[in-house]
Amino acid sequence: MLKRPLEGIRVLSLTGALFGPYCGMVLADLGAEVIKVERPNFGDMSREWGPFFPNVQGPDKSGYFVSLHRNHKDLTLNLKSPKAKEILKELAKKSDVLLENFKPGTMDEWGIGYEELRKVNPRLIYACGSGFGHYGPYSQWPSYDIIGQAMGGFMDLNGWPDKPPVRAGSSIGDIISGLFLTIGILAALRYRDATGKGQKVDVAQVDSMLAVLENAVIRYTLEHKVPTRIGAKHPSITPFDIFKAKDGYVVIAVGNEGIWRRFCPAIGKSEWTNDPRFATNDLRLKNEATLKTLIEEYTRDKTRWEIAKLLLANDVPSAPVYNVGEAVEDEHVKAREMIVELDQPQYGKVRVAGCPIKFSETPIKTFTPAPLLGQNNEEILTSLLGYTKDQCDELKREGIT
Repeated sequence: MLKRPLEGIRVLSLTGALFGPYCGMVLADLGAEVIKVERPNFGDMSREWGPFFPNVQGPDKSGYFVSLHRNHKDLTLNLKSPKAKEILKELAKKSDVLLENFKPGTMDEWGIGYEELRKVNPRLIYACGSGFGHYGPYSQWPSYDIIGQAMGGFMDLNGWPDKPPVRAGSSIGDIISGLFLTIGILAALRYRDATGKGQKVDVAQVDSMLAVLENAVIRYTLEHKVPTRIGAKHPSITPFDIFKAKDGYVVIAVGNEGIWRRFCPAIGKSEWTNDPRFATNDLRLKNEATLKTLIEEYTRDKTRWEIAKLLLANDVPSAPVYNVGEAVEDEHVKAREMIVELDQPQYGKVRVAGCPIKFSETPIKTFTPAPLLGQNNEEILTSLLGYTKDQCDELKREGIT
């Protein structure tokens, strides 16, 4: 019986930075055997990104890298070497998925792109992530998360009306794209189960950010108006915003008329339900600024939790706006096992975000630490390809691994 849903699936992850590695981490959490393929001596560029472990030097110093590579194995290959390319092809024959997020065309230039690898393994799922995708007029443009947020239309919606566009506080251009790539891989595996055929999965950051603009796209196409930045409030519902409290900010989300009729008496304002300025959601939208001022007259002298608990007791959605520390230490987050501890080599115990997918039959309970650079070279080459220890040592001396 499977202990995790993707046990038995092998993934070669030729990824760097965040987009591809995030996808690889989700697949690894779900039970796939994910082999991270990195450059000898240097590895993934994210190994140079902080925060760094104190008193740890070299390519294994990065806490950023560790936060994205639990449950992985690690193999170093110098893919400029013909021998390393042979090894990669041998591994591709024995793998289900190859995951990469190089600039489109890079793998083809190296002779290990989709068309070449499908010859050695027609069942291979070749999953590629990039800024603009593998076709289209911008396909060769370089990209990072901030580019996807900018050109996908997200950044111009994020922030306050009188301020410049704002990048989201986390790299959601990479993360959302990584999740879409994960979905694409899972769908391609299902298709392969039915037909025996592998295929190429192509996901772009810009496409992904455009896809999650929610109702902004149809507001533009239907009303011919360009949506603008409106801060934390909702464009179509009010009150649905953050409100100033004595110790920070609290969210109040009045999503329908039933909630509105519960909200008003809960804060001692039953008369608002019949006020001609606020009687319907459309009227509340027209008078949103006035309503927010009145609500904040109530919230300003109370704590976030005083407000939230009162409203929740009246079945009105509400929550405090947490900082990262408050979120990590919250009792509910801990109960959901969303912070997991890794015993990281060269450092010790470190806490990272856990897996948000919970299964009744195949729960995800075990998390292995992120691998050291090249940690599994000998294990992978001997167990999968039949190399001897002496051959592995020779590959190391020649700078191939």
